[in-house]
Amino acid sequence: MIPHDERDGAAAAPRESTSGPGSQPAVFRAAIDAMHSATVHPDIELGPIRPPQRLAPYSYALGAEVKHPESEVVAEQSDGDAFGRLILLYDPNGDEAWNGTLRLVAYIQADLEAALAGDPLLPEVAWSWLVDALESRSEPLNALGGTVTATSSVRYGDIVGPPHAYQLELRASWTATSPELAPHVEAFAEVLAYAAGLPPAGVTNLGQRAGH
Repeated sequence: MIPHDERDGAAAAPRESTSGPGSQPAVFRAAIDAMHSATVHPDIELGPIRPPQRLAPYSYALGAEVKHPESEVVAEQSDGDAFGRLILLYDPNGDEAWNGTLRLVAYIQADLEAALAGDPLLPEVAWSWLVDALESRSEPLNALGGTVTATSSVRYGDIVGPPHAYQLELRASWTATSPELAPHVEAFAEVLAYAAGLPPAGVTNLGQRAGH
């Protein structure tokens, strides 16, 4: 997952984040409200987590995890088979590299089957999930970029889990042109659902779960 000190490539020098609701600008507050109005796959659990503190004057973060019957907890450091983070960064003065004031930073990790992990087109396909999810919602954005990495590992000795493991990691960031961020959250959750191999299903309102 994204460490708290890991920078979006477009971020400026370290700055102290402001977290108190009374000190938050209206645009930033509206963006958070919009994030909580998103509707997502019912098997994906979303909830607030501790945001990074030094990437922008204001920041907010959602953790995402594919739910399993035995657990419905959204963990900041998840050991689940598919999870992610969506971080909102806000700089009222704008950022030249962002080409805007509202930057979204996404991270997704999912376990893969061996056959899928060996597909040389997997990175291109995974990136197309994000591009298509954003474009299908007709949400204007700027400066979209990121990486997709497919990894394999072998476990030895007393390590719990299958001897061979395969994972997909997607890191991306883009600039929203308005605080209407619900479609961006929905696009992020759609990519997580694809990565986790979830079947199509109805949607659940995040605001109802979060009590927002």
